[in-house]
Amino acid sequence: MRNFDGEGGAPRNFSIPEIGMLIHVRISPLLLASSLLLPAALTGCTHTAPPTAAESRAIAEQQRQETEAARRQMELIPPPSKSRYMAVRTLSSWENPYLTVQGGMVTLHVLLADANTSTLGVGGMLRPVGARRQDLNVRVDELPMALNSIPANSWPYGRVVAIEEAHNIPPAAQAQVRRNMETVMKQLGDLGIVVYEWTDTGGRG
Repeated sequence: MRNFDGEGGAPRNFSIPEIGMLIHVRISPLLLASSLLLPAALTGCTHTAPPTAAESRAIAEQQRQETEAARRQMELIPPPSKSRYMAVRTLSSWENPYLTVQGGMVTLHVLLADANTSTLGVGGMLRPVGARRQDLNVRVDELPMALNSIPANSWPYGRVVAIEEAHNIPPAAQAQVRRNMETVMKQLGDLGIVVYEWTDTGGRG
């Protein structure tokens, strides 16, 4: 399994090709073609005209198809077990993926499954749980693909994600964080993922 930590254990920036090596993610030919043409478009002109109505409809349809494909893939994860995840009292004990929403990005926290199936020494010095936790910084628009790249055995509670706002947010960034929270929660809903909003006092579904 690849280690996605940066130097010193700090979160490293997420890139789709890296996570894509973890588990296969299907990308539509239209999306792939547009990504290949984008650099040429950027270098070929300095002023980009706003999209026409037809182009806007095509973009919206492409996004809808991508969301639907991501939702179908997420349906391979079982429905959430409410009795399991609502019993968790701290995020450090949370075993499913969870999100920390910031002003410019989202940090995706993933606990990789222990390859050793024995219960001997679990959580001890030789098998610390923290060594299996990966923190990935992703853009908000990349989040659906990032979630689809998480191994199925990292969803022990089923299709549910805890979500929190970043701590100590500067006043100037609070409005942006709130907008990102709303966007992320809508993305999760569109993917059929249950949102478990986490606050300083615990979670609330």
